Amino acid sequence: MKRIKSNNIITDGKILGGYVYCEDGKITAVTSEELPYDEEIDAGDDYVSAGFIDPHTHGGGGYPFEGTVDDIVGGVNFHLTHGTTSICPTISAAPIEDMRRSVANVKAAMSDERVKANIIGAHLEGPYLSLAQTGAQAGACITFPIEKDYISIVEEYPGVVARWTYAPENDEDGRFASYMHKAGIVTSAGHTNATYADMKAALEGGCQLVTHLYSCTSTVTRKQGFRSLGVIESTFLEDGLVAEIIADGKHLPPELIRMIYKIKGPDGIIAVTDSLSLAGTDVRTGRMSSTDFIIEDGVCKLLDRSAFAGSIATADVLLRVLTKEAEIPLCEAVKLLTKNPARVMGLDSKGEIKAGKDADIVIFDADINVKNVFVGGEKAV
Repeated sequence: MKRIKSNNIITDGKILGGYVYCEDGKITAVTSEELPYDEEIDAGDDYVSAGFIDPHTHGGGGYPFEGTVDDIVGGVNFHLTHGTTSICPTISAAPIEDMRRSVANVKAAMSDERVKANIIGAHLEGPYLSLAQTGAQAGACITFPIEKDYISIVEEYPGVVARWTYAPENDEDGRFASYMHKAGIVTSAGHTNATYADMKAALEGGCQLVTHLYSCTSTVTRKQGFRSLGVIESTFLEDGLVAEIIADGKHLPPELIRMIYKIKGPDGIIAVTDSLSLAGTDVRTGRMSSTDFIIEDGVCKLLDRSAFAGSIATADVLLRVLTKEAEIPLCEAVKLLTKNPARVMGLDSKGEIKAGKDADIVIFDADINVKNVFVGGEKAV
């Protein structure tokens, strides 16, 4: 039996003083009572939270998640040092056989003993996106859903694909979303020019998430005087749609994060890094996927500074932005990184400091500096 002692345990929407007891990978009690234990970690005034869950990241520490198995292992373990105990390695739009190869590497990494965190499964961001909303995606690889391709990937690698981002307006008769929903895979509307009618159909077909709201998501359009809602407004209108946000304070300024929070509330948002492999490195300029970039102001930009080229955030940065800049209360901000993504991704045993949950725990100080990380009750950082 192990226990973590702290004056600031974040549990059930409150901050309590006491102990978190862990045994056999599970939290057995959260209480102020003295119970038998074999080992104690005294966190003092540092905060004890459920481990962060990031279902959208392309890599970090110099390791791309579309690279080798070694790259995936390295990237996952890098993000662990910043408090991320569960993660979805994300694969961008590419030729389908390249994406298939990346899924195979994620499968191999999921059982690799070197991995210290939980790999939820792969997140495929493409290739079934909108050419009108490509962003940093490779436009030459974007297609309408091809049934034989997506079915063959899911069937060849059962339990490996956890999430798939797609453009609902290109999903004829909702077949793609329906298949994914039946397969237990989370569908997410992203890089999409969808209207409200498209989003309503997607929601009814099982889609419950919107990929990086405001980044490559449509807004109100007007045709012959008649206005149609886009993805942004549909997300605000429909309670069943959860808004994923890149909460680095760059892709969305703090005031826009506050606005989204005001509209969707603490249960309707998940915060993700959407980080590049450049996150956590000293690289400042270079070339990535035939695109020249520069890193400054805490974000990766195109060399001419006309647009962002990607995030370099880690989960602790997100929490710092949410609390210090967007001024969201700590307990609610933590939900955006723990309980909410656990719910959306179907991780019933994760996301909370609560008896019966997995002992995936992060300890951080008042400035959101990560001090310790536990996965399954074992100290990993």
